[in-house]
Amino acid sequence: MTERRSPKDIRRSILHDAFRAGITLKGIDGILEIIGGVLLWLVNPASMNLFVQTLLQHELSRDPDDFFALHLLRATQHFTGESKTFAALYLLSHGVVKIVLVAALWLDELWAYPISILVFTVFGVYQLYRYHHTHSFWLIVLTVFDAVVIYLTAREYSAQKSLRAARARITVG
Repeated sequence: MTERRSPKDIRRSILHDAFRAGITLKGIDGILEIIGGVLLWLVNPASMNLFVQTLLQHELSRDPDDFFALHLLRATQHFTGESKTFAALYLLSHGVVKIVLVAALWLDELWAYPISILVFTVFGVYQLYRYHHTHSFWLIVLTVFDAVVIYLTAREYSAQKSLRAARARITVG
């Protein structure tokens, strides 16, 4: 006989699954940032620009005003030694922080919840600052995703604290 779950339990389960999915995406993003940072560190700007030009040649021949292709091409043209180093270090540090936090969240480490909320909030504020300068639609999308993950992390933190308090009462009682 199957146990009947209340709507509240079903909602809690859906939010928990959404939290796990969100932090998993954050972890994948962290891995991609580390890979991108390493590649950026190792590849010289001229080679990177040539690679991007070759990669985008077909797209730009079809649509010379392609928004994403033009932005990517311009970004690689402006990489100097100093900006390349900054971008590589930014991606590497950003990726490592995300992976450490996501791993700790997956392990239900209580300390990781408030730190993750703080770090993801700081990342979101920085993204909004960058949006002010670039007006990139993707920064808004990323910031909205971060806000959802922050909300889900706060809910999960509250649930984890309640669960641990209930377990402590059972153990003591």
